[in-house]
Amino acid sequence: MDIIGDLISSLEDYEVRDVRVGVSWTGVWSRNLGVSKTYITGSHSYVKDFDRLTEKSALELARYAYSWNLIEAAIGVAAINSLIQPEGDSANIFDILPRLCSQKKVVIVGMFPKKYVERVRESASQLYILELDPRLVSPEEGIYPATACEYLIPESDVALITGSTLINKSLERLLELAEDTYTIIAGPSTPMTPVMFKYGVDMLAGIRIRDPRRVLEGISRSSGMISRRVYGEAVEYLILKTRK
Repeated sequence: MDIIGDLISSLEDYEVRDVRVGVSWTGVWSRNLGVSKTYITGSHSYVKDFDRLTEKSALELARYAYSWNLIEAAIGVAAINSLIQPEGDSANIFDILPRLCSQKKVVIVGMFPKKYVERVRESASQLYILELDPRLVSPEEGIYPATACEYLIPESDVALITGSTLINKSLERLLELAEDTYTIIAGPSTPMTPVMFKYGVDMLAGIRIRDPRRVLEGISRSSGMISRRVYGEAVEYLILKTRK
């Protein structure tokens, strides 16, 4: 399974206009503005050719997605997203999740905004949250370490997986575990392309950025979520479903 390779091979190259690495988000502006989650780690702060990133092509940057330096990998995923023409219908995944998850066993991989998670909790028969950050783990609150995926995902009816798992290289294993589970990849890092459906994904929920300059400025200022609440009409929510 090589999701990154399949994504890259499906894309045409483009010049890079700008690259921003913020505390919360990373952005690459080529054909479009693509974003991805920034993973801040003390040992991975140096980026290869950091002073020449805009001299590279977008596909050259896209190959950074293979890096185990997670800041480099975030640049790579943002570059991939910058080359994708986002597909899908205009809709917010969290408006339809309560109905989709009604009376079902649900696993959420990654921390999404609490108010949306609570809507799912009220609807689902059971809800488990898997979190990579050990500081956030609290089984009493239904938040389990990421390693619990081996046990919880195969037993779930619905799996909502953050698109940032493409950055930290856990997505492919998560999709293997979710083979018999209705699987949604969600969040601004999500590549909004049918290429993802080759791997058993049932729904993609991501964004289209309509005002790159405004969002790039926000990334540089360490803004929170890349959302309609923060950016208004500069950000459009999209949903893309498989036709299988």
